[in-house]
Amino acid sequence: MDSVNPATGERIATYEADSDDIVESKLGTAANTFDEWRDRPLREREKLLAAAGDVLRENEETYATLMTREMGKPITQARAEVQKCAWACDHYAEYASTYLESEHHPSPPGTTVKTVHEPLGPVLAVMPWNYPFWQVIRFAAPYVTAGNVGLLKHASNVPGCAQALEEIFREAGYPEGVFQTLMIGSSKVDSVIEDDRVRAVTLTGSGPAGRAVAETAGRNLKQTVLELGGSDPFIVLDDADLDAAVETGVLARNQNNGQSCIAAKRFIVHEAIYEEYVDRLVSAFADQTIGDPMDETTDIGPQADPDLMAALHEQVTASAEAGATVRTGGEPLDRTGAYYPPTVLTDVPEGCPADTEELFGPVAAVYKVSDAEEAIDVANDTRFGLGASIWTADRERGERLANRINAGCVYVNQLTKSDPRVPFGGIGDSGYGRELSGPGIREFVNRKTVWVE
Repeated sequence: MDSVNPATGERIATYEADSDDIVESKLGTAANTFDEWRDRPLREREKLLAAAGDVLRENEETYATLMTREMGKPITQARAEVQKCAWACDHYAEYASTYLESEHHPSPPGTTVKTVHEPLGPVLAVMPWNYPFWQVIRFAAPYVTAGNVGLLKHASNVPGCAQALEEIFREAGYPEGVFQTLMIGSSKVDSVIEDDRVRAVTLTGSGPAGRAVAETAGRNLKQTVLELGGSDPFIVLDDADLDAAVETGVLARNQNNGQSCIAAKRFIVHEAIYEEYVDRLVSAFADQTIGDPMDETTDIGPQADPDLMAALHEQVTASAEAGATVRTGGEPLDRTGAYYPPTVLTDVPEGCPADTEELFGPVAAVYKVSDAEEAIDVANDTRFGLGASIWTADRERGERLANRINAGCVYVNQLTKSDPRVPFGGIGDSGYGRELSGPGIREFVNRKTVWVE
């Protein structure tokens, strides 16, 4: 497996893939470790997770640099990702016991009835490259603390991050086998899911990948959580604070070089402020600093891979050919590295890629609507349902409209984001199940009812 810097095209390192024998050994270790790990007191598991948070903070610059070099994330955002991972560790170190408390139920006199939460066993996580630390920690922190053990199949273009994550748990003092990285390609995922020692699967990635994993897991009666793509609406109503809606809209679309499932992708703007908003958005997109992701002044780094950039450009080109207007950007930059500029499309026709597909890069599709009712209709006109954002000066109006949007989370006067304290996940083609908060840690536990006479 090659680690290639997308900003320069240079190979950073080559990692040896795990042989079938090594994979077999790791699966055996996971199963054996689980038998001991599940019996560790929860408070002890919480303390180890707190130690993992300390390891993350102590090595922030090392991990941030690794992320930036492997997938092109601007260094300031990479540091923030490490900090967020440490925060998730802190959160579950404090609240896992609360989230996993037994639930007592009404029962006949002289009896006690409760539901307890017991771990399932080894959990396979198939994780993406775009948030190479955060996506992993947000599954590992709750699931491992609940008493499961983790097996990570990371994206093949971030092998250094994959190995670093395993080392974090080792340095924090976890027993060998609680968290292991499988250095395998996607072709070997099915066989791991099918192994009887693996009890559950979580995936963050594309719709086709989610369907493939769900099919194999379903055939083998394994529990799954899927966090798939999104085409999140960013609704700007006529009474919105335009300064905030422009400033946040630029960040919401372009953070992580536009490569985020919960990025704002479809900007739905009231006709009364449409022209002003679009002019300001286009100007702000054009002013973004594109360059070396290791430079702290850089806003936009490269796309993670030249092939991904080419696919994005095909979607933009097809949308323009269908009638969309390119207001800024729209062409790969003529420089070394996989650089694509922040792009704004208006007059987006129904059925074109910008309208119906997820554009995984810094491209905003803008729609004009006549009122809030039409805004909701346009927002819900998608097969995805991950997140959404609404901008209005009337908080009560924003909350009413939020209740009508088909999505896993809706933010009023904020960008869509994940937070350890709040359940996260989608509906429709954005997947199912929840990560983070209490629902996240309880996804992969056995909710066992105990009735005592």
